[in-house]
Amino acid sequence: MKETISTKQIFVIGLMLFALFLGAGNMIFPPSLGQAAGTNIWIATLGFLVTGVGLPLLGVTAIALSGGDLGTLASRVNPKFAVIFSIVMYLAIGPFFGIPRTGTVAFEIGVTPFLPESMSTTGMPLFIYTIVFFGITFLLSLNPSKLVDRIGKILTPLLILILGGLAIKTVVTPMGPIGEPSETYASGAFFKGFLEGYLTMDTIGALVFGIVVINAIKDQGITDRKVLASATIKAGFIAAAGLALVYLSLAYLGATSISVIGAADNGGAILSGSATHLFGSAGTIILGLAITFACLTTSVGLVSASGEYFSKIFPKLSYPLIVGILSIFSMIVANVGLTQLINISLPVLIAIYPLAIVLIILSFLHNKFHGYREVYAGGLIGSGLISIIDAMNIAGMQLTRLNDVLGSILPLYNQGVGWLFPAIIGSIIGFVIATLQGSSKRETEVNPSSHSPS
Repeated sequence: MKETISTKQIFVIGLMLFALFLGAGNMIFPPSLGQAAGTNIWIATLGFLVTGVGLPLLGVTAIALSGGDLGTLASRVNPKFAVIFSIVMYLAIGPFFGIPRTGTVAFEIGVTPFLPESMSTTGMPLFIYTIVFFGITFLLSLNPSKLVDRIGKILTPLLILILGGLAIKTVVTPMGPIGEPSETYASGAFFKGFLEGYLTMDTIGALVFGIVVINAIKDQGITDRKVLASATIKAGFIAAAGLALVYLSLAYLGATSISVIGAADNGGAILSGSATHLFGSAGTIILGLAITFACLTTSVGLVSASGEYFSKIFPKLSYPLIVGILSIFSMIVANVGLTQLINISLPVLIAIYPLAIVLIILSFLHNKFHGYREVYAGGLIGSGLISIIDAMNIAGMQLTRLNDVLGSILPLYNQGVGWLFPAIIGSIIGFVIATLQGSSKRETEVNPSSHSPS
C-alpha cells in the first residue's frame, strides 16, 4: 500500500481537474454577471464563487470520502433514488443542457462575430454549424480517449493564456468605467450571484466526474482512503484557485465592457466583443478558435461519458447508437440558441441544484448522524419542495399568494435560497424519527453495480 503522493503528482492532477471544470459555462457566465452586477460586482462574484468554486470542490471531496462514485453517494438515501438521481444528473449535464451548450457557445464566440448582420438574425447559420459540430462530436466520441487527451493538453494551456491575456489587458487598460447595477443586482447581489453559479453546472459535474479524479490518484498507487481523500482535497484546491482567478478576471471584464460594447444578451457576446475591442480582429479569431476546439473537446467528453453510462442502463442498445442519439438530440436542442437555452435550463437547475448541495453537505456529516437514511431523505424532501416552487417562479408561473406566505415565514426565501431551512428542519426530523424508531438502518456501502449502473 502506497501512503504518500508527491506534490508534483497532486499539482498535475489539480490541473487535470481544472481542465475538466473549465468548460463553456465557466467562460460565458462571469462576464454576464459582471456586466449586470455593475458596481456590486465583487459581492455578486463572491456568491458566484460559492456555487461555482466552493461547491464543486466539496462535491469532488464528497465522492472521495464516500469511496465510490455518484451512485455510491446517492445510495445513502435509497438504492432506487440513486438510479433516478444519477439519471437526472447525467441528463442535465449531458443532452438536455451541457452538451448543447458547447455547440451554442462555440457558435456565439467563434462564428457570430464574423457573420453579416443580415445573417446573424436568422437561424440557418446556427443550424448548419450545429450539424457540423455535433457530426464531428459523434465521430470523435466513437473513440474519444486519445484524441481528447491530446487536444486537451494543447488547448487548455492555450485557452488559459488567451484568457490570461484578456484579464491582464482588461486590468491594465480597462475598456471603461464599471457601470451601474441592473435592477436584479441592485439588492441581494450575493444571493443573485449564488444562483447564477448554478448555471456552470460544475457541482453536478463534480458528482458525475469525481470518479475520474479518484482514479487518477489511484493510478499513482494510492489505496489508503485517508490519503486518497487528502490528495483529492489538495488537488481540488489547485483547481479551485484556477477557477476563482478565471471568474474574477472575466467578471471584471464584463463589468467594464458596457460602455464599449453595450448591454449584451449573453456572456459569449460580451467575451467576443471584448476580445475584438482589446486585441482587434486577430484577438477575436484566436479566441474563437481556442474556445471552439475547447468546446468540441468538452462535447466529446460529455457525449462519451453519457454514452457509456446510458449503455449500461440500456444494455440492448449499442454504444455507437446511443452516442448517435445523444449527438442528434443535442444538435436539436442547441438550435434554440444560447440565450434561450440558458433561460430554459435555469428553472431545471434551480430545482435540482439544492438536492445536490444537500446531499454533498450531509455526506460530510454522515458519521455524526450515524448514516441514517431518514436524515438524507428528510433533508432532500425539505429542500426539494421549496426548490420546485422556486423553479416554477423562475419559469414564470404565477404563485403570488404562495410566495407571499412562504416569504413571510421562510428565511432567505425572497433571495432564492428558501430551501436551506426546510433542508435543515427535514434532516432534524429524519434524525428524530430514526432515533425514536431505534433505527439500525445505517447506510452500508453497496457496490453501485448491484443497484446502480453509474
